[in-house]
Amino acid sequence: MRIGEFFIQKGIIDEATLERALEIQRKERQRVQGGAYRKLGDILVEELGVDRHQVYRAISEFYGFKELEIDPASLSEEQIAFIRENLDQFPESQKEMFLSRKILPFSQDGHGRELLQIAAADPTDQAVADMALRLGYRRYEVFYTPSDVLEKVIEKVVLPKNEFLELIQEVSQQMEEIEEEPAEIDEEALDAEINRSLLGNLVEGCLVEAVRRGVSDIHIIPREDNRTEFHFREDGKLHLWHVQEGTRPEAVAAVVKDRAINVDRFERERAQDGFIQRKIDGHLIRFRVSILPIVGKEFERKFESIVIRVLDDRKVIKDLNKLGLFGKAKEDFMEAIHKPQGMVVLTGPTGSGKSTTIVAALCQVINPSVNVLTVEDPVEYIIEGARQIKINPEKLGFEAAVRSILRHDPDIVLVGEMRDLETAQTAIKLANTGHLTFSTLHTNDAPSVVSRLYKMGVEPFLIASAINLVVAQRLVRTLCPYCKRPMRDLDPAIPRKLGFTDEEIEQTTFYEAVGCDKCRGGYKGRVAIFEVMPFTKAIRRIILEAGETIDEEAIRQQAIKEGMLTLRAYGRERIKHELTSLEEVAAVTMET
Repeated sequence: MRIGEFFIQKGIIDEATLERALEIQRKERQRVQGGAYRKLGDILVEELGVDRHQVYRAISEFYGFKELEIDPASLSEEQIAFIRENLDQFPESQKEMFLSRKILPFSQDGHGRELLQIAAADPTDQAVADMALRLGYRRYEVFYTPSDVLEKVIEKVVLPKNEFLELIQEVSQQMEEIEEEPAEIDEEALDAEINRSLLGNLVEGCLVEAVRRGVSDIHIIPREDNRTEFHFREDGKLHLWHVQEGTRPEAVAAVVKDRAINVDRFERERAQDGFIQRKIDGHLIRFRVSILPIVGKEFERKFESIVIRVLDDRKVIKDLNKLGLFGKAKEDFMEAIHKPQGMVVLTGPTGSGKSTTIVAALCQVINPSVNVLTVEDPVEYIIEGARQIKINPEKLGFEAAVRSILRHDPDIVLVGEMRDLETAQTAIKLANTGHLTFSTLHTNDAPSVVSRLYKMGVEPFLIASAINLVVAQRLVRTLCPYCKRPMRDLDPAIPRKLGFTDEEIEQTTFYEAVGCDKCRGGYKGRVAIFEVMPFTKAIRRIILEAGETIDEEAIRQQAIKEGMLTLRAYGRERIKHELTSLEEVAAVTMET
């Protein structure tokens, strides 16, 4: 049976359509005189409008190719990395050819380079064999996958070009060194320099690149000799991304300010906060801009440090199971957030993931039957189902907004941070009057929350009655799965310092960071470690019996006795699960 007859048998086309397609093919053969001409399936799709999926599924069935079902939305980072790594082995022109013909090296079966599985929109395409041979696998298997599905996979694998960054070279070529720096800034000269240097493209390209690389913060730092450094914070560590030379740092700052809302470009001697919004790769991304005047070696210059926080709502975790809570810590957390009243306090330094945990918790308890109000300054993530109060320093400040919540019939409240006694007392009042209340503090561990509130002026009996749970947390970098390796000749004294017993040391495989082209210094991504302390009767009693000072150590020991894992103990569990290293846990936790 010929393929045309098979199309008719499957009901995809009729005999008249087949004759028209064959006639087009005959004419093309005559015209090209022995050269390449289109296959019957291509003609049916491109010339006669037959459904592409039906045609190529039938071709695959006719020649015995299986169909590979792929969900682009569920592709793992490892899967994307595998496809990208194999495609990058080809020259750019050949890579573009494979992508345009929708041919992807999708996965490997077995160890080493034994069997390559290739997904193709047309499994009979001769380029499939070319890909397989050049990648050097012993065997290969070809699957059919619809073209539109492969297009979505390609969108994830191949990031679009950053057109702004392509102009960075042009920026540096157009700039001339500035011979003399006036004490007072000439705004017209500054504008001329901005226009000449195409700095706008550099700043826009920086924002795009930061989003695509999963950066949490951009640091723009002025230096002497008309240099400005751009640093990216990835996985909690800063590294240099770009140096702009031959351009006044004041000009770079002016470009950022021009793009930020609520920022005065001509104010250079006070702190300013603003924000930027951009649609990048089809997603609306917000950037929080913080500007501070700083002193440089050239004392007469008006330098400003700029930090831009990248707020990508796609990173918001709504599923508590993805936070990394386990065991008793997870049980205590779930119990606390489902109580009708009382306070849950999150603590930790800036950038420790407190906002992520709170948003995940709120997503568990938000439903149409409750009124959820938040007071945050600034608002980082939009929480669906919550009414997030808009703070305006001149009309509705943070403290006034917290007081106003009491009159707005809330069920669940988020007070972004207990900054002072008034805010703390209002939050505690909410917790003690039938409201489930979430808030944050900056302390080193969970027991320290009690001391901090006491030192702010909150009475011990109010602390003991209001709080249900305190969670301290940190983020540790996770080892790259591609290059991590077991530690050899490990000195047992090192894990002992982190609290490992000799039995645990014997039973645990400790891994170290190595570094490869898929990670940054042996680490890729971060995971949270927690210290979850419920306020049990015993802990409330210790607080109520406090005299002039709170006994943090007594609270800690009681919590540990009742099953609490300290931050360091939680970190040890992460090490046992081969997620992170001894060095990383030691760096972010303290001895208890």
